Amino acid sequence: MSAVQPNPTPKTEIIEADILVIGGGTGGPMAAIKAKEADPKLRVVLMEKANVKRSGAISMGMDGLNNAVVPGYATPEQYVKEITVANDGIVNQKAVMAYAQGSFPMIQYLDKLGVKFEKDGSGEYNMRKVHHLGTYVLPMPEGHNVKKVLYRQLRRLQVGVTNRYMATRLLKGPDGRIAGAVGVNTRTSEFLVVKAKAVVLACGAAGRLGLPASGYLFGTYENAANSGDGYAMAYHAGAQLANLECYQINPLIKDYNGPSCAYVTGPFGGYTANNRGERFIECDYWSGQMMLEFWRELQGGNGPVFLKMDHLREETIAEIETILHTNERPSRGRFHERRGTNYRRRPVEMHISEIGFCSGHSASGVWVDEQARTTIPGLYAVGDMASVPHNYMLGAFVNGGIAGADAAAYCAATRLAEYDGGDLLAEQERVLAPTRHADGLTPHEMEFKTRRFVNDYLEPPKVTAKMELGQRRFAEIREDLDHLCARDPHELLRALEMQTILDCADMAAAASLYRTESRWGFYHLRTDHPETDNRNWNCHTVLYKDASGRMAHAKRAVDPFIVPVAEAEMGAYHQLRVKTPAAAE
Repeated sequence: MSAVQPNPTPKTEIIEADILVIGGGTGGPMAAIKAKEADPKLRVVLMEKANVKRSGAISMGMDGLNNAVVPGYATPEQYVKEITVANDGIVNQKAVMAYAQGSFPMIQYLDKLGVKFEKDGSGEYNMRKVHHLGTYVLPMPEGHNVKKVLYRQLRRLQVGVTNRYMATRLLKGPDGRIAGAVGVNTRTSEFLVVKAKAVVLACGAAGRLGLPASGYLFGTYENAANSGDGYAMAYHAGAQLANLECYQINPLIKDYNGPSCAYVTGPFGGYTANNRGERFIECDYWSGQMMLEFWRELQGGNGPVFLKMDHLREETIAEIETILHTNERPSRGRFHERRGTNYRRRPVEMHISEIGFCSGHSASGVWVDEQARTTIPGLYAVGDMASVPHNYMLGAFVNGGIAGADAAAYCAATRLAEYDGGDLLAEQERVLAPTRHADGLTPHEMEFKTRRFVNDYLEPPKVTAKMELGQRRFAEIREDLDHLCARDPHELLRALEMQTILDCADMAAAASLYRTESRWGFYHLRTDHPETDNRNWNCHTVLYKDASGRMAHAKRAVDPFIVPVAEAEMGAYHQLRVKTPAAAE
């Protein structure tokens, strides 16, 4: 293939909008929908690097809500307490409460739109218990229609959709306000500049950070398209990012890019077991402490670890198969069939996922308040890339809606900011740099090396010397970017994603070195600092790009709790291991 022929003046289209939403998965469409519902006259544009009809982490649907706060089963106050305890107290309770209070209204809203939730014989939502303390799981046996429902609403409300444009950098005005964003077409390499009063980042997790045990670049736990674009854009724009040392690490099916789905099987009687078939944790809710016990079981010689269902009745297993093999990941059933795994006769082998950033499953994201506002005026962040912990799909919907409504109000009182044309030219040059070479290092080669080093140097248990060495290795890769080659628009997309992954690797190492303690179970386990130090580190850590362009850190105090949590309750998630009866003397 020949190199993309760079144009000294690349074709650039410039459009104006009130609100630009970047990311067409879960939170992005809801932000656009709620903005238009708040003010139908608003010009709302949704930019998606794939196609909004099937993009994002819920591209094929979802098997259930993991954090539904439904009256009669839980109160917002109970949920806030649960999340506070699960995150060792390092939470912005106001933001968690905003989600909790919006949870049930959003479920009802989605229900009216046509999203199917499981209901009992009386028509009430059929809630299931999986969490350590509360009851928050609502199955979705027909959850494969979620994206179709969202797309219909986008069309009905006349949201402008620009598919196949990858946002690469945010633009700011001279007063620091957001001014829009730059995008590049993933099929033609043409540029699109969207001037906007407000921007909502909804780009998902940094799911392609670590390398899966399979070695496949796209065999990730998260949707592999979520390469961390939003994290990198927010960082380069000067926004604060919070608690990036709190990695996402989850149990997953060995050699398959999907979760073990204990949320689905647990209410039916399935559970996580060691190689002797013994249950070793009391709760399969994915927390850092749960993952620590999982890792300890593997390290202690009791692995592999399995998802055990072979003790269940036939009709129960059949129902589990219907849910797991038709929603979210239809390839799951085919994978098990080819591997010879039958839930009735053999448990499902599980493993530990690669590391990533994802507030949806942990707590690492762009810092936001209870209105989804970042530290940059006019910039919002929602979903798996915002700092509200354990958000999951429903959190992306709720906080997307919050951001859309607040952005609509912000636009009513805000004028469009003017960006510096020099910033646009510099970004176009950065984007097109890989196209200047007919030969060189491919995005595949550089991404594989970066992510292999992430595994080698950043995975828990974290070692100071290894992380410092990792930083040096990442710097060497950054020097090699001058040799990065993109021979067509698709490779240019991969080259840009590879640079995003490298940015996230740098942030992961720096944040992990900054917090000199262990916290959140396996998510931030440092061998050099094995104890939790509440005296010095009972705080958020924030990472940002300072005025000199360097990575900087600061501590951010945890705001006073609006839902009190007793000291005795704070350690509840440290008591997950099944107690072994003491032998009689």
